[in-house]
Amino acid sequence: MIAFLLWCMLFVMCWPVALLALIAYPFVWLLLLPFRIAGIAVHGALALVTAVIMLPFRLLTAPFRIAGV
Repeated sequence: MIAFLLWCMLFVMCWPVALLALIAYPFVWLLLLPFRIAGIAVHGALALVTAVIMLPFRLLTAPFRIAGV
C-alpha cells in the first residue's frame, strides 16, 4: 500500500518518470529473476552443508540423552 501511495506522489510530481517506472518494472523483475533463483539454490546448498556439519552436535544434545535413556 505504501508503494502505491509513493507511486501516486511520484505521478503527481513528475508523471513521465512515474510512467517510465511503471513500464520498466516488469522488465527489471524479469532481468533479476535468474539472480533470485540462484540465490535460492545457494541458500539451499549452504543450509544442507550447515545441517551436515551440525548433525553430530545435534545428536549429542538430543532430548533422549538428557532423560538418561
